[in-house]
Amino acid sequence: MSTYRPLDCDLYDYLELACLHGYRLQIELVEGPSFVARALDTRTAPSKEEFLLLQTEDGQREVRLDQLRAITPLDPDASFGRVELA
Repeated sequence: MSTYRPLDCDLYDYLELACLHGYRLQIELVEGPSFVARALDTRTAPSKEEFLLLQTEDGQREVRLDQLRAITPLDPDASFGRVELA
């Protein structure tokens, strides 16, 4: 994988809100198809790469934060709309 580029702190806040509220998100990737998943948590690997932990229909999945193009909450009471991350 390419060199990791950290996400800006103000954008990271949206991911934390999504996890805190367990939002269902439309996930758009920089490369690859989009998909729907529930935001569970974020984590930082020993290599300092950061990941978003998601629950999909097929199980849990981690996405490296710099691979996210955008997230859109699907919950009607979400506190934010579509956020472009890349």
